Amino acid sequence: MPTTVQDSHCLKVQEYPSLVKYMGSKSKIIGFVLNGINHVRDDRPICDLFSGSGSLSGAIGQQATVVSNDIQSYSGLLADTYNRAYRDQTTPSADHLLALADDILERRKRKLVVDYGSDMPFAVFNEHEEHQRALMTQDFDYRWHLFAKNYSGTWWSYEQCLWIDALREVAEGFRSTPIYPVIMSSLMFAMAYASQGTGHYAQYRDAKTHSSHKDILIYRKRSIGQYFERKYNDVLEYIPDRPVIAPHQSTALDFKDCLKNFGGGTVYADPPYCFVHYSRFYHALETLVLYDFPKLQTQRGKVVKGRYREERHQSPFCIKSQVRGAFIDLFEGVKASDSSLVLSYSNTGMISLDELLAIGEKALPNKKIEILTTDHEHMTMGRKEDRQRSVKEGLLLVRA
Repeated sequence: MPTTVQDSHCLKVQEYPSLVKYMGSKSKIIGFVLNGINHVRDDRPICDLFSGSGSLSGAIGQQATVVSNDIQSYSGLLADTYNRAYRDQTTPSADHLLALADDILERRKRKLVVDYGSDMPFAVFNEHEEHQRALMTQDFDYRWHLFAKNYSGTWWSYEQCLWIDALREVAEGFRSTPIYPVIMSSLMFAMAYASQGTGHYAQYRDAKTHSSHKDILIYRKRSIGQYFERKYNDVLEYIPDRPVIAPHQSTALDFKDCLKNFGGGTVYADPPYCFVHYSRFYHALETLVLYDFPKLQTQRGKVVKGRYREERHQSPFCIKSQVRGAFIDLFEGVKASDSSLVLSYSNTGMISLDELLAIGEKALPNKKIEILTTDHEHMTMGRKEDRQRSVKEGLLLVRA
């Protein structure tokens, strides 16, 4: 019998497994966010307009209908893991998936696979890294080689990239099944925790000192397969054992197009706050999902260190000259869909909370706008001293 969604008015935070490290995640203040949503919502669907890591779907996807939207395709798979995936008699075990990937690996390993011992000399380590990065200029005689070619010796070793490619190939065989989002999300988790970076993919670290060399070795020795297995089993315990009959949706639209398509309800909007584009920090996840062999950004004829996709989304909320117009578009889209609004923003954003309120009052002249605030440690995904930043988080609330 299918699982149904009990759409009572007051939503409560349900426990859900974390899937990726994500800059600006609201997972630690999701209760605060739900307080704002409960304050203005009715029983119509909730539109998570900039869904990111899908935390809202994780927290309420089994309680209310969610339309999860983000311009980045990987976000939809994270949300689908929370509110659309389910297991049944055909669901493969982690052991089965890893065995399929291992069979693929045995046919593809080259001499570049390295045993990263803790006593590996500094110079030898960097020599291996250079050999692995040189794969960018080489040809491969099989299709599923994108990460081995473009990312070996960067955030991941050649062997780790082989595992990423192999598990991605295995996932493709389950694309039409309800377990596909779980396989992909578990792989994204493994990529994040085996990466020698900070959890995002803006730039990988070089072993320039003996201390950085020692730290990077820790991550080079991590097993993609083990981290995949851990998260896959974790999520299997979370998802239901039957289909969910609820009109959950996941879309990868520009926020304006999403609002045009939304039939009305409550819009939760958590747009980017500052000048950094998420497409720069999470391009590797987008490439994993699309697996489209993108052209990489170059400078003076050379691929830039970050291995960024040449064509990637630039959010108007991250551009000083466009942010005010973007908020006007957001308010007008909410108004046109006859929706309530819960808008997250902080006092460190591109514009001030007072200015945001003024824009909202002008765009919605007949609506009462309320603001709730809380103190929050914003996750910057930096290293050590700059990993978190104290901010005042605001929720701008508007009833339909």
